[in-house]
Amino acid sequence: MENIFYKYQGTGNDFVMIDNRNGLFPKEDTALIAKVCHRRFGIGADGLILLENDSETDFRMVYFNADGNEGSMCGNGGRCIVAFAHFLNVIGKKTVFIAVDGLHEATIDNNVVSLKMMDVNEVKEKTNALYMNTGSPHHVQMVNELKSFDVVKEGARMRYGIYGEKGSNINFVEPNASGGFDIRTYERGVEDETLSCGTGVTAVAIGMYHLGNTKEKTIPVNALGGNLEVSFKENNGLYHDIYLKGEAKQVFKGELTWQN
Repeated sequence: MENIFYKYQGTGNDFVMIDNRNGLFPKEDTALIAKVCHRRFGIGADGLILLENDSETDFRMVYFNADGNEGSMCGNGGRCIVAFAHFLNVIGKKTVFIAVDGLHEATIDNNVVSLKMMDVNEVKEKTNALYMNTGSPHHVQMVNELKSFDVVKEGARMRYGIYGEKGSNINFVEPNASGGFDIRTYERGVEDETLSCGTGVTAVAIGMYHLGNTKEKTIPVNALGGNLEVSFKENNGLYHDIYLKGEAKQVFKGELTWQN
């Protein structure tokens, strides 16, 4: 079987995108998806995303981690699939779509996608860290000298040591001179540091506000792969109208072949 695929990236978080409105992609084939995402034996990506039909919204987003398993919500992936849907003329400049964590609204203008994230109703305070779910589970911890910090070693240790097999994404954060924050993230499912993580960036912005490290509700967060902006409203510790904003671009396209 053959299928055209597209490669998209959002601040360095890269995804194989497939138009699966015909329903032919074998999404139960975990080994195939993992091979497609492999950076030596496949196309190479942090994840694979299918765009599918949905009877009540513009489209359905189905996201798989690089290990081949279906994952929780991916913020940068969500921004990229909006750009992909726009490219396919499935949507105009506005959309409502469904993902694993529920409905999402988004707008796109000149490759800049603003994606509405799920509400955050609880921020758990841990020893020297915060934990919350922004569509995916996230540990947020401030560190000194972020540039030289061993994200892979410490992220893997915390991902399993604190959160067990199911795990959590682990984010390390440091204030920067521009009034925003720098972030580095160890992502479960990828089991490595990634250049960017949209749900992680969202968690860091909310976490820094929650800790009183900023009074702003529109917060620039700089990942290794580029700059993002998170805005939100807050009411008695409840966070809503959360938007993740940044560029999402098509990198290339090709043809994917698999055996039935």
